[in-house]
Amino acid sequence: MTGQGGEHFDVLIVGAGISGIGSAYHLQDQCPWASYAILEMKDTFGGTWDTHKYPGVRSDSDLYTFGYRFKPWVGAPIASADEILKYMGEVIEENHIGDHIRYGHRIMSCAYSRETDRWTVNATRLSDNAEQTFTCSFLWMCQGYYDHEKPYIPPEWSEKGLSDYKGTFVHAQLWDPKTEYAGKRVLVIGSGATAATVVPAFAEKAAHVTMLQRSPTYFYCSENKNELADRLRQVGVDEPTIHRIVRQQIMFDQDMMTKRCMEEPEVVFEELKALIRQYAGEDFEFEPHFTPRYRVWQQRLAFCPNGDIFQAAASGKVTVVTDTIDRFTEKGVRTSSGEEIEADIIVAATGFNLSVMGGIPFAVDGEQVDWSETVNYRGMMFTGVPNMTWVMGYFRASWTLRVDMMGDVVCRLLNHMHETGAKRVEVTFRPEDEGMEVLPWIEEDNFNPGYLMRGLGAMPRRGDKAEWRHNQDYWREREEFPNIDVEGPEFVYDGKRSEARARRPLENAA
Repeated sequence: MTGQGGEHFDVLIVGAGISGIGSAYHLQDQCPWASYAILEMKDTFGGTWDTHKYPGVRSDSDLYTFGYRFKPWVGAPIASADEILKYMGEVIEENHIGDHIRYGHRIMSCAYSRETDRWTVNATRLSDNAEQTFTCSFLWMCQGYYDHEKPYIPPEWSEKGLSDYKGTFVHAQLWDPKTEYAGKRVLVIGSGATAATVVPAFAEKAAHVTMLQRSPTYFYCSENKNELADRLRQVGVDEPTIHRIVRQQIMFDQDMMTKRCMEEPEVVFEELKALIRQYAGEDFEFEPHFTPRYRVWQQRLAFCPNGDIFQAAASGKVTVVTDTIDRFTEKGVRTSSGEEIEADIIVAATGFNLSVMGGIPFAVDGEQVDWSETVNYRGMMFTGVPNMTWVMGYFRASWTLRVDMMGDVVCRLLNHMHETGAKRVEVTFRPEDEGMEVLPWIEEDNFNPGYLMRGLGAMPRRGDKAEWRHNQDYWREREEFPNIDVEGPEFVYDGKRSEARARRPLENAA
């Protein structure tokens, strides 16, 4: 469709990653009346799975729940980036989503006008730097939550002589697959999911690998298979049924694990140790390099297939050093305890920079939006910002579970507006919310990875009621989301608060 100032769509989806492609599927399926386009900065789909190209890059969630509910996953639970991209490509092709994707478009600004009830999205087409203008009635932000171009490198490293190092230095996020590391000494700085992935992969060819960490991380070690799925296939159950049953089994197990992590963390840690010993040997030592300082529920519990990093450590291919950096030297790193670690290649696995709404400038009626001054509604809509939703997934459960559930809610909201002729929807405090305490996005003792703590001040705020926060609890939201009343008093249509009526549950909840 064409409108004044450029192309107009009912819905613009920002990002062709796991969130954007899933949201597009739900929009097509549940709102067939809606015209839409996907704006993607990269020249291909995939988002994070295209950004990261370091050795061994893989999921740290099982694909039965990280995959979409509508597309059965067939394969090992933990998948490589290539396998995930192939899966996403099949979703795009099977549902003709590719026709709607505009690759190579960097969004420069988004502005909403209550006078026209439209978003104006200004973008640059990267192939020729041409300015492009799109308008839409509704904006669906699926751009992720971190900066794909500028990863996090501790700023104090420059003062500690990073420029003195004469070898190859690279952040894992910017790894060039052409880099040759066979027969070389590799130092990986970090201990999270990226380090746990890249360290055993480097160990296969490198002369030696050292992992330098400030503090250890928890991992769940198991074979990279799902016995229930394999058994169901063996007896001839069809793949859609296997997908549905296995998702249910995994989500039940994750719910039990989350509760146990909170109620009996010491017992859970001993069980995690026992799983590690199955791969690294009964004599494997956990002190000091594999005993985390935080509680097991406070950060993501990543899946470690076949305990590969622990096998590599036990075999001597990998040395783990728990210390801080005193300074960089010409040959490597000197730690605070005085140890010199020489390396031909240093890989920073130090995480990423949080990016709220992709760092895009937003305005409503000419006023710039400061996201830290908004309050989020169920982690997907924001006070003072009409006709927009943001997909923010789960950290303790698979991200995509929330993509599917949010797809249902957003499509239900869009259908309600279409049926009633409403042009604008925004969320606002109900009478019972007046005077509600407004707090940071999440409690530090609830979930506290470094990237979130560094960027917490830029995030939207939460209220002290369940509706006004992203609670990171899939098992609660799977019950609540189908019963969200789109005519409830928190929704204001065309400047008027609706009268709540009987709730109508969604179908096909994830």
